[in-house]
Amino acid sequence: MPLVLLGLVFQLVAVVCWVLIFAHAFQRSLGTGVMVLLLPIYNVVYAFTQFEHRRKGLILAGAIGGLVLAVVLRTVGTALIPPA
Repeated sequence: MPLVLLGLVFQLVAVVCWVLIFAHAFQRSLGTGVMVLLLPIYNVVYAFTQFEHRRKGLILAGAIGGLVLAVVLRTVGTALIPPA
């Protein structure tokens, strides 16, 4: 159970970081924002190539690393819960 909760915390961090990236894309143009929102591969490409922020490294680490850690921790935590 603690791993699942820790995974949820990392997932929340990832969502906040992706919201920052989406907001930047929509400020750039509506078309770019829609593409980033709807195309999963393009949002990663946009984040690395066109996203500009003073803390770009931390935001990208939180977005991608937080998502990966959230999936791993929630999967392992769920597998360790004993069946009822």
